Amino acid sequence: MSDRSKFWLLSFITLLAVGLTLSLGRWQLSRAAEKERLQASVEARGQQDELPGAVLLQAGPADLLIHRRIRVRGRWLGAHTVFLDNRPMNARPGFYVVTPLQLEGSGQAVLVQRGWVARNFTDRARLPTVDTPPGEVRLSGRIAPPPAKLYELGQAQAGPIRQNLDLAQFSVQTGVPLLPVSIVQAGEPSEGLLREWPLAGAGIDRHYGYAFQWFGLSALLAILYVWFQIVRPIFKRPRI
Repeated sequence: MSDRSKFWLLSFITLLAVGLTLSLGRWQLSRAAEKERLQASVEARGQQDELPGAVLLQAGPADLLIHRRIRVRGRWLGAHTVFLDNRPMNARPGFYVVTPLQLEGSGQAVLVQRGWVARNFTDRARLPTVDTPPGEVRLSGRIAPPPAKLYELGQAQAGPIRQNLDLAQFSVQTGVPLLPVSIVQAGEPSEGLLREWPLAGAGIDRHYGYAFQWFGLSALLAILYVWFQIVRPIFKRPRI
């Protein structure tokens, strides 16, 4: 391959690499901006008045209620409690505990993300002890989408310990009519559960850090190209 061909090949490869790293940096910035908007929305809705539980039963777009504070009354359907695996809190591995709450005066239920509990690593099949009070309970929290799903190999799990939970499938399995949203319970630790939930916009600084790394790598590639392909050959030319 001639020197000229090598020059154009290296130029093409460098151009692709610089373009790719710039695109990845811009993508990280867009993710940071998206999370900032989400956090601003959560904070704005969180400052609005607390909603009564009856609004969940009213017709209307569910997304208009997302992140609003709410107070509900109902009865735990404790037999259908699920422990969502691989959910850390404060960097500790464990479960998110979710239980359907049958709303007062209604046949419908809403899935409540009740809190976090550590798992037993000696006996991984052993369920942690969580208190589920009988009778009517009252709780406060915020309306949220269904629990986020993690990557899962193979078919969806069944039983009390699961990686993910699909509301529609879970409703069919249990025979419990579930609303299309969930409630993230707020308050101090109780019933054996912690409730130090991560912020909706968590990870913003990490995205900015990744963007800086990608832009830095893009600049480094450009500088190395200019030095080795343009500046250095000039100095190596024979002087007359």
